[in-house]
Amino acid sequence: MKNDEAITPESVYLNRRKFIKTGVTALAAAPLALSAPNLLHAAESEDKPTDYEEITSYCNFYELGSRKKDPAKNAHWLKTEPWSVVVDGEVNKPGTVPLETLLKPHTPQDRIYRMRCVETWSMVIPWQGIPLADILKRFEPTEKARYVSFETLLDPDTLKGQERPILEWPYREGLRLDEAMHPLTLIATGLYGKPLPNQNGAPLRLVVPWKYGFKSIKSIVRITLTTEQPYTSWNHHGPNEYGFYANVNPDVDHPRWSQSKERRIGEFFKRDTLMFNGYGEAVAHLYKGMDLKRYF
Repeated sequence: MKNDEAITPESVYLNRRKFIKTGVTALAAAPLALSAPNLLHAAESEDKPTDYEEITSYCNFYELGSRKKDPAKNAHWLKTEPWSVVVDGEVNKPGTVPLETLLKPHTPQDRIYRMRCVETWSMVIPWQGIPLADILKRFEPTEKARYVSFETLLDPDTLKGQERPILEWPYREGLRLDEAMHPLTLIATGLYGKPLPNQNGAPLRLVVPWKYGFKSIKSIVRITLTTEQPYTSWNHHGPNEYGFYANVNPDVDHPRWSQSKERRIGEFFKRDTLMFNGYGEAVAHLYKGMDLKRYF
């Protein structure tokens, strides 16, 4: 992607964070029925952003390799031009849309989100992108739509990680429709004011800040609205380890490690994991009445 509009320098992000309120502090005294602009502002993180080099060199992207350093090393495998996205299923206006058309009507927004990976490490990433809701509304979801399914590019000729049966390819992920339409859910097109690097999921990836990292599907080529809960790769691969919802929950341990603590990249000591990754005041109402240990 060659569009350099709305680029924000790294120095501006670092100064800007001094004026941003944390989600916990700003939302604690406010009702859940916040307007979208106030909710977005309040839920951003004032933590120091993780270094750009750390964000772009320590990644999960199995299509580019299974080790954390592999995606940056093999980023050249991914070809992002031309790129188009299929939007289909329970929508009134399905279609295959070139990337430029998909993004053109929108002005990318700057978000600073805490992101946590299932292996209990975390980062604070300055994303640039477009609310997923703004994109979905253009295709007019039908009254039957209840879920949103996503697919990553399938191209084993160049994405050599897909030659290995680590997962069933293409990689797929899903959200409930109300999760997808939540104003915090972002289709990211950049970070630190720069175009999204290949290893981080160029040209567009999903960012859902209150969920684990494996909800962050990369290099999206299809978005399908469905009536039934969709297939998701990690839930299919290990249903006892990876639930469909994937909410950050310190009270639900992974079978092989505790979820109660996390280590921020660049820090030595661990910190307590926050319920919903610290965004609970903004999103907890989505799960009212649900047993989050059963629906993990």
